[in-house]
This record gives sequence, C-alpha cells and structure tokens, in this order.
Amino acid sequence: MPSVITVNTKVYEGQKPGTSGLRKKVKVFLQENYTENFVQSILDANKKVIVGSTLVVGGDGRYLVKEVVDKIIKISAANGVSKLLVGQNGILSTPAVSHIIRKYKTLGGIVLTASHNPGGINNDFGIKFNCSNGGPAPDQTTNEIYALTTTIKQYKIVPDLVVPIEKIGVQTFDIEGRQFTVEVIDSVQDYVAYMKEIFDFPKIKALIQGSERRKPFNVLIDSMSGVTGPYVKSIFVGELGASEKNIHRTIPLEDFGGAHPDPNLTYAADLVNSVKNGDYDFGAAFDGDGDRNMIIGRGAFFVTPSDSLAVLANNLQHIPYFQRTGVQGFARSMPTAAAVDRVATATGKEIFEVPTGWKYFGNLMDAGRLSLCGEESFGTGSDHVREKDGLWAALAWLQVIAALGQSVEEILTAHWGQFGRNYFTRYDYEECASDPCNDMMQALERKMTQPGFIGSSYSSGGKTYIVKLADNFSYVDPIDQSIALKQGLRIIFADGSRIVMRLSGTGSSGATVRLYIDSYEAKDVLGDAQVMLRPLVDVALQISELQKYTGRVAPTVIT
Repeated sequence: MPSVITVNTKVYEGQKPGTSGLRKKVKVFLQENYTENFVQSILDANKKVIVGSTLVVGGDGRYLVKEVVDKIIKISAANGVSKLLVGQNGILSTPAVSHIIRKYKTLGGIVLTASHNPGGINNDFGIKFNCSNGGPAPDQTTNEIYALTTTIKQYKIVPDLVVPIEKIGVQTFDIEGRQFTVEVIDSVQDYVAYMKEIFDFPKIKALIQGSERRKPFNVLIDSMSGVTGPYVKSIFVGELGASEKNIHRTIPLEDFGGAHPDPNLTYAADLVNSVKNGDYDFGAAFDGDGDRNMIIGRGAFFVTPSDSLAVLANNLQHIPYFQRTGVQGFARSMPTAAAVDRVATATGKEIFEVPTGWKYFGNLMDAGRLSLCGEESFGTGSDHVREKDGLWAALAWLQVIAALGQSVEEILTAHWGQFGRNYFTRYDYEECASDPCNDMMQALERKMTQPGFIGSSYSSGGKTYIVKLADNFSYVDPIDQSIALKQGLRIIFADGSRIVMRLSGTGSSGATVRLYIDSYEAKDVLGDAQVMLRPLVDVALQISELQKYTGRVAPTVIT
C-alpha cells in the first residue's frame, strides 16, 4: 500500500500568481520542491474542503506538463483529495478545464499552462488554480495561496504512487485506508459535445462544404502546435467536414515547434501569409492553451479583438445557445477599445468595464448579468464557461457568417457604417528591465496627478489632444464590492481618444510594457489604423518618455 510521507521544505520567494496563475521559466520550476510548494499551497488554500473533493487536472502539452501532473497526483493523494479527472497525456485546453469543472461540479481544477508564452526547457511554464465556477481563482484566493507560499515548511506526498495517464480509464488506490481515484478522461469529448449544443453545426458544415448555390467557404485553422490541435481536428474535420488542408499545426508539441504560440499578426505570420496569398475566406489561430484567438478574413483582413467582440455582441441572436438563454450584459477589459459599448447602448444592454484578467468577468456571469465579454489581448468568450475560449470565438464567427451570408470584411464594414469605428493599436515592449519600467510608471503617474495636467494639450501630426481625465484605473465589483486598485494608467482626451499604459502580469521574466491607443471616428471608418493613430502614438511616447526609460526605439509587437 502506498504511504504518505511529509517532506520538509524551504520557502521560495516570488511565488505570487499574476493575472492568470504563477508563470516562471521552466528551470525555476525545476528547483527542488519549488513546484511541490506551490501545489501544496493551492491545496492548503482550500483546506476546509479539500478532503473528499474532486479536482480537474490538465495542461497545454508544453514541456514539464506530464511531470507536474504526476506530482499533483501524488500530492493530491496525500492531502485527502478523493478523485482527480486528468486529461489523457495531461492534455486539456483551458476552456475545456472550465467546462469539465462546471459539468461535473468539481471543487476546481489545476491548469498547467503559460498560455501564449513560449515553451521548452529554456522557456516558460505555469500553474494556476480555477475555482468551482470554472473560472480563474479570484484575488482573495490567489493572495491566500501566495501567503501560504511565504510560510510553507513542509508538504505531503505519496512518492511511490504510480499512475499512468496515457490510457483512458479509472484507476483506484488505497491510500492509508482512504480511497483515491484517478480517472483519465478523453481530452476533447466533453468539450466537443458542448460546442455541438451551443452552435448549429449543420449550418456551419453547410457553409464550409458549400452547396449548389454557394461555393465552399474555405477556412484555415492554425493551432500553433498548441493544445487546441486535437479539438480542431475533431470539430473541423470530424464534425464540420473540412479537410486536413484546412487545419495547420494540430499536433501539440512541448516547445510549440520552436514558435511563440501567441495568435497575433507577428507570431501568427504563417497564417496571415497563407490566407493573404491563398484562396481562403477565413483564418483563425489559437494560442498555447486555447483561450486566445485571432480572426482574419479573405486577403488577411484583420479583425481587432475589440471589433470582434462588438460584432459578435451585435449578432448573438444567430447562435442557438443565446436563442435559448437570452442575452444579458456585455463587458470588456479597461484597455479594450469601447466598440462594444456602442452595441450595448443600441441594444439596451448593461456594459461593464473591468480590470485586465478574465477572473473579473466571473462574478458578473455568475450573477446572470453578463453574456459576452472580451479583452484586446485576443480573448473572447461568453458565459458558457468561465474562461476566454478561442475555438468558441472562431465557431461563433462562422455561425454569424453562415447566418448573414457576408464575408468577414463586409460584416466589419457594415458594422462600422452603423456604429462608427474605434481605431485601436497596442504596442508591446517585451522583457524590458523591471526597475526602469517601474520608475517610468511612477514618473508618469506623478505627472498625471500634477495640477494643470487636466486641461493641458499635446499636438502631433496636425492634431491636438486636450486632457480631460487622467487616473490609475480602479474597479469596484458590483456583485461583491471587492476593490481592485492600480489597474493601469489611463489618459482620456476631450474627443474620447485614450492612452492606456500597463505593466503586464502574464510574462515570466522582466517586464512587458503595454501601450494601448484608442480613437473613435464616426464617419472616417475605412482608414489604416496605424496611420490614423500615429499622432496619438507620438503623443503617448512624448508624455510617458517610454523610449528613454526602456531604451527601446520600437516595440517588440504591434497589434
């Protein structure tokens, strides 16, 4: 009979979860007891309910996932967990974990991912805890987990427990008189069945395959060697009648094939070039763990995440799930352009502006006040789960296209004609030195709070911008009145244009500076975003002195 042992350990500094869990370099997680400390702290944060509980465990297939799944199994067994639902080979997309938690009413789940960050021995790994609603743990829980990591002295483990995860099936063990079950589940089955409930698959299949009256709608779906590969293959080839030529990079790889699994114009350039130069009507790419998406149309016509959210908000009536449930409110993260706000006003729905981090949408969904939400960082989702969901977003777009009979570009052009256009861009300066970046943010906040900054004017490219509001964004949750402070510096001008600056919490090393530029035009809606926004970008660089502090003359990524 495998027995429980207690291992003495030491505290590791810096095990503070960011907006989506703990992310560090693989070699940090490989330190003795580093991973064990964090897993034990997750279980201890749930100490009152952990004994006899069921947890979901899975990850995005990156380097170290299988090894950490093994550690979670052994530590869970030692701490009285009754059952684990583990994805076959450790594979579960982040939205699939959320769905499985909700479907089987588990205590929560442990997700092994660093999302859109690179994988492999020299790159990134991550661990995060999702609660019983299927969503990322709220601040109160992650703060408690962090506090426990600062005082941990020992962890419990069953070192001799051997549980293969390659084969689907149920394995039961006697751990010192307590039954412990590990059920290895099909990674895609529950999720695919759920998508078939949400969408009208026959309609989407007819779109993709074509008919006597309409040629096939040619799609190219890129899983970027991440976790969505098996899901994409099952849905697009198995259910919707697409061919292998319509899917790309669908085998999950531990290092994502050496690529950066982030679905944007820079890192998904393969998809962009293929759609631009090929006979494709639609392209979609997903990130490492399957929660982010990029949508492009024929000729690689790019749909910004802010516009994607707004278009879907205006067309949810075409999706069977919302025909059944009705449409409640909409929400966006603060840096996201306000395009969806205009749809909310037109349709009489509530609109919420929340801090960056999907966990802030969960309370609103659980309270029945939110149906659709999104972030400019290529995250779109609905209340079907409590995570953003890349594959869901692509299927939602295809459902809308099937209903409207228009191309991606035609849908966007008509939308801008009705609502006007929020021109939007984001500049990412990745892996900058942390101290100068913190100095820059402090200096900018001091400048913004000085007397006379409100009402001051800045000019560039023949345009003049007058400051109307400047603050460090804070948020009071309307459901539980919890408060999130210092969520990003924002400068709002008299014409509604915005500059937002944040230090990202999703990287594993250094600091990533994100600069967001947003400007609304009611009539001039067909311009090039980078051209239209150049004067405001120059003003942002002037006010923030970003180039001086970071030493960067150009961003790493422009979206």
